[in-house]
Amino acid sequence: MDPVYEKVDRCYKSIQERLPFTPRLALILGSGLGDYADGFPVEGTIQYQDIEGFPVSTVPGHKGRFIFTHVEGVPVVMMQGRVHYYEGYPMSDVVLPVRLMRRMGAEVLFLTNAAGGADCSLAPGDLMLIKDQIACFVPSPLIGPNVAEWGPRFPDMSHIYDPELMEAVRESAADLQIDLKEGVYLQLTGPAYESPAEIRMCRGLGAQAVGMSTACEAIAARHMGYRICGLSCISNMASGMTDKPLSHQEVQETADRVAPLFKQLVSASIRKIKLKVN
Repeated sequence: MDPVYEKVDRCYKSIQERLPFTPRLALILGSGLGDYADGFPVEGTIQYQDIEGFPVSTVPGHKGRFIFTHVEGVPVVMMQGRVHYYEGYPMSDVVLPVRLMRRMGAEVLFLTNAAGGADCSLAPGDLMLIKDQIACFVPSPLIGPNVAEWGPRFPDMSHIYDPELMEAVRESAADLQIDLKEGVYLQLTGPAYESPAEIRMCRGLGAQAVGMSTACEAIAARHMGYRICGLSCISNMASGMTDKPLSHQEVQETADRVAPLFKQLVSASIRKIKLKVN
């Protein structure tokens, strides 16, 4: 048996009896956005550290647990804190949670993150719908033997982000009168923030936002047949866009300020996604 597949299988079997229900939607809460889960009745909680072989998040502010609840009548498993490549884990471990939630039964993956704005059309506090991504600066999670049970050797990435789900987010933003931006997200390794020259490169490649997560998760998820949508909270302007030094504190402060709008938009989007995937 492939060791990557075996590890996901072992993680699943270690928690199988603790799952309160079969989730339909998996939601990954990015930096500073984890408090979204606090607004719902908790029907089950699993700490990452209690899962056999599961990588544990080391980022400040990431609680490191799965929360099971219902959002707008949809059974949801939420990740409060993700694992990043810069923490020193192999890429197969970084995307292990995505594969594990698929094994739990999730069919839709809703990705969120805090990102740096690399385009002058964005400002701190903006919410940006991810319409495409650039992931070639980090190792592909599909390198190595292909697990046929998960997907094909050469999966198509023409539409990583599902057009119907994107429309659900757009419609929700319009209903709430939220000025939703749209753009391309580019993942770099971190953990250092990018140099101004690197941001100019990213902008030249067509990226509006940059971060240290998400794109690798989307590739693994698309390979497994998830339907995917993604939302970035622009937490700061990227290096060189302003004279202000970058800090993780600014990321968290901006996320806290935008949290009410973020919560409204995510919940409204899940309600519309429910109608589109039925």
